[in-house]
Amino acid sequence: MNSPSPAERYAAAKKRSSHPLTTEFMASYEFGFDDFQNLGCHHLEDGKSVLIAAPTGAGKTIVGEFATFLSEKNGNRCFYTTPIKALSNQKYQDLVKLYGDSEVGLLTGDSSINSEARIVVMTTEVLRNMIYAGSNAIEDLGYVVMDEVHYLADKFRGAVWEEILIHLPERIQIVSLSATVSNAEEFGDWLKTVRGETEVVLSEIRPVPLYQHILIGNRILDLFVDEGRVNPEILRIEKNSIKKVPGGSKSWKESKFNSIKSLTRPEIVEKLSERGFLPAIFFIFSRAGCDGAVSSCIREGLSLTNSLEKEEIRRVIALKTHELPSEDFGVLGFHEWAQALERGIAAHHAGLLPMFKETIEELFQRGLLKIVFATETLALGINMPARSVVLEKLVKWNGESHVNVSPGEYTQLTGRAGRRGIDVEGNALILWNEQMDSSIAAGLASTRTYPLRSSFSPTYNMSANLISRFGHERARKSLGFSFAQFQADKAVVGLAKQIAKNEIAIKTLIEGSQSDLGDMGEYMKARFAIKELEAQFSSRRITGGSRRKHHENIEEQISEHRRSLKNHPCNSCPNRESNARGFEKAARLEKESAGLKARMEGRTNV
Repeated sequence: MNSPSPAERYAAAKKRSSHPLTTEFMASYEFGFDDFQNLGCHHLEDGKSVLIAAPTGAGKTIVGEFATFLSEKNGNRCFYTTPIKALSNQKYQDLVKLYGDSEVGLLTGDSSINSEARIVVMTTEVLRNMIYAGSNAIEDLGYVVMDEVHYLADKFRGAVWEEILIHLPERIQIVSLSATVSNAEEFGDWLKTVRGETEVVLSEIRPVPLYQHILIGNRILDLFVDEGRVNPEILRIEKNSIKKVPGGSKSWKESKFNSIKSLTRPEIVEKLSERGFLPAIFFIFSRAGCDGAVSSCIREGLSLTNSLEKEEIRRVIALKTHELPSEDFGVLGFHEWAQALERGIAAHHAGLLPMFKETIEELFQRGLLKIVFATETLALGINMPARSVVLEKLVKWNGESHVNVSPGEYTQLTGRAGRRGIDVEGNALILWNEQMDSSIAAGLASTRTYPLRSSFSPTYNMSANLISRFGHERARKSLGFSFAQFQADKAVVGLAKQIAKNEIAIKTLIEGSQSDLGDMGEYMKARFAIKELEAQFSSRRITGGSRRKHHENIEEQISEHRRSLKNHPCNSCPNRESNARGFEKAARLEKESAGLKARMEGRTNV
């Protein structure tokens, strides 16, 4: 490899000298930064807010951690917000290792540790509540990191992210960390509107390539054979699985008949082990399902660890749970839980004790656990990457009904696959069943990005908080700053442009369709009237005297308009029909514009 030229060395030195704090921060890491990480840090050092949109596992948090470093250098505070308590707890531990207990605090619904610290990790709602309460903690705040900011699309909690971004003082620099979304530039434009100078940094490069698979029966097949083309073997198997089976009546119906024997969960884990796909996260969208999967693996005698790993697992369990009273072991299922961990098997969900979850997370990060059956909360940024990710179903309960997994959720879940610096590739594995269509799986797997849509909808509670904190007028105006309103306004601009284009086209058509013999507009007015009356005539049935009389009245009006047309000078124009087509086209555009105007009116309010 050739050494850099003097000019290249000079350019590199100049770049380092222009951002000395980034250079100092980068020196504390054993690896070099990617371009998007460097760029994000540079913008932050330049005093700007920044939106980082990159795939899961790409290293977005480097820029968030740089904000904590800058707060130390600049003598102000940094708040690091996350969507869930588990992620807050993990980030708190990470930052304590960097800065020590005295410099880092934690605020969640369950915990309050060192809340006056220079760096405070918190769930997003905690910061929103601080803003509404007029907390003094915000006075010396210099930076806010909003991890998983794409969560603002969440139907139930997304508005909290927007409330913070709208109401935090503009002097505070924001680091927004997002998954790859297709409209990151639009989101960045909104951030500039509500926050001031904000730079958008994008990266679509996964540090570890991800390969998509489907498990059909006992076979693991590649989902794609070429770029975007579904494996024909999968299509053949699906086609052959459609059998003629008896319906509820004497007739026969075509239905998907489960002629392929599905593997049990323990058998699937063994299959993953045979293929070298472990360690893996196995997503099951229910707590009971996760616990049941662990129990079935234990019943089948599955063990994935060697004697040295078992010994280390026992040591970590003892260290993490030493404060747990032994008399509580029975009611908490401690012995069964510990036995499963020793075998390299665990469940991870919101129903676990915090110390149980922390133990599982540490063991998995160290490679001592081989399979974790988890609910989707594990996909929300918790640092538990695996070699493979398994999705049992592509349908989940969203709190109101069973819905299909969205492209965004699929990307988030499978983004855990592939450990940077450890794996050369990651694997996403979908379990086939008779209700599933491979085309749906292919659609999810091939959708690399998805649009970020605001879920912002003002509630009574939000309105009351805004009025109480900011007064009626500012509260009303602030609601107009939402991302939902911004997206609606941008759409209005597009509608207005189309209406303007239509108006120009209408004018051109009418001017180009005139006749030298008379007023073509007057002539066409009569033709349009006849068309309208004929439509009324054909849509009415004669069932009574009054209706018959009305029918006769319509016939009389039509006859009158036809006489008017016959006597009109434009009736004898040689270009009459071509001119008429121009007016008819203009009329269609006028109708279209009326619809666009109605849509505009519907979009001007959230």
